[in-house]
Order: sequence, then structure tokens, then C-alpha cells
Amino acid sequence: MKVFLAYLLDLIFGDPEGYPHPVRLIGSLISKEERIIRKYAKNPKALKLAGFFMCFFTTTLAYAVTYISIYLAGFINHYFAYLIEVAFIYTTLATKDLARAAYSVYTPLKKKDLKAARENLALIVSRDTENLEDKDIIRGVLETVSENISDGIIAPMFYAFLGGAPLAMFYKAASTLDSMVGYKNEKYKDLGFASAKLDDLLNFIPARITGLLIVISSFLLGYDYKNSFKIFIRDRLKHESPNSAHGEAALAGALGVELGGLNYYFGKPVIKPKLGDKKEELSLKHINSSVKIMYMTSFIGLIVFYLFEIFFKKLI
Repeated sequence: MKVFLAYLLDLIFGDPEGYPHPVRLIGSLISKEERIIRKYAKNPKALKLAGFFMCFFTTTLAYAVTYISIYLAGFINHYFAYLIEVAFIYTTLATKDLARAAYSVYTPLKKKDLKAARENLALIVSRDTENLEDKDIIRGVLETVSENISDGIIAPMFYAFLGGAPLAMFYKAASTLDSMVGYKNEKYKDLGFASAKLDDLLNFIPARITGLLIVISSFLLGYDYKNSFKIFIRDRLKHESPNSAHGEAALAGALGVELGGLNYYFGKPVIKPKLGDKKEELSLKHINSSVKIMYMTSFIGLIVFYLFEIFFKKLI
């Protein structure tokens, strides 16, 4: 019931502006840690070692603070502790914010305002967006939505059911570390090594669950679920990352579009593997469709995890 209430809060409120969001606090902590580390670690070995410490310290602290907060709230009363745990889980979910992000690009794109669409897309992707045309902007939105169904919804939900708010926040800290320092470029390949590996490990199961849930959602919403499953099986391991292509492949198949291709990062060209078959040209309707699938996937995931929780509790 805690995760259900947290999910409902996320659907209603999303991430309110000005709210002291734990993930923003984690991000601020990571930035401070990086500044301190770079001040003293001057070679690759030292950076990698410091990166392991940063990863361990940040995730452990996130878990501990969450656990202790709930524990201390219990001294007031059980109901207060319950509400504090719900609030923590709520902050790990990003269902409404993912839809907001998609529509923040959709709206100016519909008005033919490429400049605003590019600027808004830049807020949610790490690729260069300054020169993107409409189809590449749409592709960026679809890739972001599909990848973040796992990272921002299914994975934290999975860990919340598995270990409550502390484990969900542990996951969120690991995910934030990966998004900030887990790159394989010259700057972060050593410092972010441990963070990237931990994120790969934690997302291994949720990413695969997400792909299957997208197939189910496609069936329920009337999209091409057979093609979704086909492309999911065929293309889900094409990315260098062991996890990132599962949701993208399933969504590409459901919509009959092709994702991947040429992107620029910090001015350097990177060709990502192509996922899906180009049965349709990318268009604005596909952003709407991706958001519908995202919402359905999050709801089905909630139900599936709840049923598994009941099943395992009966076994125990």
C-alpha cells in the first residue's frame, strides 16, 4: 500500500517546484564530492579508488538517512513513520515528470518553434541539441521516455517493493551517480567507473521487466504488441550498455519506428545502434503514444509487483 500511495502522489503532484527533493540533495552532494576528489586525486588510479569511495559513501548515506528518518518518525507514532516512508518513495518516482518533460518538447514542436523544442530537449538529454531537426528531436524524446520508464519508474518501484524506501533511495542515489559521473569519456572513465558498474547491476532486472511490461502495455492500448515483442527480443542487447536498449527496443517495435543513429555529444559524433524497423516516419503522434505507453507500463508494473509481493509473503 505504501508504494500505491507514493505512486498516486506522483501522478497527482509530480515533483513540486521548491520542494527539498532528496535526489537534488544527492546531486548536490555528488558535485561537492567530485570537487574535493579532483582537488586531491591527480592520476587515474587515485580517481578510480576515490570513485569507489564516492559510490559507496553516497549510496550508503542515502540508505542510512532514509532508514534513520523513518525509524525516528516511529517514536512519534506508527502512522507518522508510515507517511514519512510513503513520502520518500514518492520522491523516487518520476511518472508525471517524465510526461511533463515529453510535452515540454512536444508543445513548442507542434508550434514549429524548433529553438524552444531544442532548448527543452537539452534539459532531459545529454546529447547536443542545437542543430537537431524535428525528427531527431522526436527521436530524442522517445529514447528518453523509453529509457526512463525503467530508470525513473519501474526500477525505483521494484526496489521499493523489495526493500521499502531505504532501498529505493539507495537505487536513486546510484542512478544519480551514474547520470552525473558514469560516463566513459576522458573526464569520467575513472572517477565514474564504480558508479556506472553499480548502476548496470541494479538495473539489470528492472530493465528487462520494463521491456516486457511495454509489450503488455502495447497490447492493452492497441499498439503493435507482436512487433514490440519481436523487436524487444531482437534488438534489446544492441547497445553497449547491458540495460538501456530494452525499453527502447520494445517501444520502437510498438510504434513501428526506428530509434538510434547519429548523435553528437560535446561536439563529437557518436553512432548508436539502430533499434526497430522504420515502418513509419517519426512524427508528433509518437510522442503522445510514448507517454500513453509510459503511463500504462507504470500502472501494470505497480500491479505486477504488488501481486508478486502478496505471493511471496504467502510463501514465507
